[in-house]
Amino acid sequence: MAVILHIESSTTVCSVALSENGVCLLHKIDFQAQSHARLLPLFLQDVSKFLQEKSLHVDAVAVSSGPGSYTGLRIGVSTAKGLCYGWNVPLVAIDTLKIMANAFLEKQKVENDVLLCPMIDARRMEVYTAFYDTNLSYQRTISADIVEIGCYNDLLNEKQICFFGNGATKCQTILNHPNASFFEDVYPSAQAMICLAENAFAEKDFKDIAYFEPFYLKQFIATIPKQKF
Repeated sequence: MAVILHIESSTTVCSVALSENGVCLLHKIDFQAQSHARLLPLFLQDVSKFLQEKSLHVDAVAVSSGPGSYTGLRIGVSTAKGLCYGWNVPLVAIDTLKIMANAFLEKQKVENDVLLCPMIDARRMEVYTAFYDTNLSYQRTISADIVEIGCYNDLLNEKQICFFGNGATKCQTILNHPNASFFEDVYPSAQAMICLAENAFAEKDFKDIAYFEPFYLKQFIATIPKQKF
């Protein structure tokens, strides 16, 4: 177990958390879009002050690895890398969609056989998504999808699916299936990273600080089929 600093900046939400042995010691969060470059240093000042007051030393830095906003991820990852270099500690990276799925499970009680589908809005009817079981194991890996009538029916015909995230609301009328449930107010946050980062730290699942790159949404562009008009 360890003291871990968590940074989440992949969407319009910007947050930082500090944990020790899986327990959250400090959490700072803001929902102002396009303010990450200004807010993140302020949050880290509070973390630094807390560490000094409690005589704690960070053992690792965890960062949200995307998919997400190019600018937000760049700010979060470059900050995490700089801290890792300065403190000589390892870097842990957690998928943004898995963070959202964990945030959902921390708020909602669901049956074990349902699927979780976090969605990040990519404008128009496009979303970035993945499917997880309640153990947060992938049932369908990260993809860029154009949501249309009948989309995901292969899964919906078999299981109940919980949709959430800022991309899910616009899909509600289209994914009109009795096994589809929609939930609001679920977003990626540093606090929802804690147990995931603890597991990665215990398994020594560390990233190469020099070469690690986040999963930018632009990487999906080539995979999205062109719509016919």
